[in-house]
Amino acid sequence: MATEINIEAIASYLTQTEAVESLLYKHPLNHSLPSRQQLKKIMDILRQCLFPGYFSESPRQISWKSKVENMLDDVSELLIEQIYAGLCLECIQLDIPSCNNCKVRAKELAYLFMNRLPEIQQMLAKDVIAIYQGDPASKSTSEVIQCYPGLMAMTNYRIAHELYKLNIPVIPRIITEFAHSETGIDIHPGAQIGEYFAIDHGTGIVIGETSVIGNHVKIYQGVTLGAKSFPLDEQGNPIKGIPRHPIVEDYVVIYAEATILGRVTIGHHSIVGANQWITTDLPAYSKMSVSH
Repeated sequence: MATEINIEAIASYLTQTEAVESLLYKHPLNHSLPSRQQLKKIMDILRQCLFPGYFSESPRQISWKSKVENMLDDVSELLIEQIYAGLCLECIQLDIPSCNNCKVRAKELAYLFMNRLPEIQQMLAKDVIAIYQGDPASKSTSEVIQCYPGLMAMTNYRIAHELYKLNIPVIPRIITEFAHSETGIDIHPGAQIGEYFAIDHGTGIVIGETSVIGNHVKIYQGVTLGAKSFPLDEQGNPIKGIPRHPIVEDYVVIYAEATILGRVTIGHHSIVGANQWITTDLPAYSKMSVSH
């Protein structure tokens, strides 16, 4: 049994050996990585702005408009700092010698994102309606907003997706992983999801990066929209960015534990039953169940 430890030797191994080169982050200008704590704070403030009154106390001395203005001022400054950190990470990965333009880009990107908040709120309002109308157990839209994990996951996704479209590094994925950790719903920020999207229950859902989902789609727990295979480059590494996940057209319902793999199309108004395994296209108005 060990009776003492060599702290210096352990620290040397954890920071200086060849084995840890891929695990050690060191920016040449000592810039920090994006802060998960600050990003959680940003998400908390954005949730309060997108759903006024649900996640913060009502203002007493000022109007809701004034309170939201104050919160937006705060979140914009926090967001600039975090986007700057993400851009600096990209600089070191691309071996760019300085970050002279990162601060300017960070401010521009933050402002572009902030201007998209009304659109994000409109999309979330439609998601709330879809979830409420699709679940007989839901008593009100208020209950959906306060209680449903599917809406929490979609809030994080809608925000992260707009950041993803602006080519902001790392931060979109961190935001969707917050929701993944809390809800068990894994939505890649690169996925394209239309209006009136409803998640019922939600635990175990996986929606891959290049998935395309139309309007008025509903999916249940355990559904996977995944890739079937990964084409490799000359070095044997997966080729990134190519379309490899399903296309789900409008008015499709996918029941629990169904798995749909590859760049296949599920035609509009189709119903995919529970526990189905699908790797080929389905025409519109299809009904897939165990009996098929």
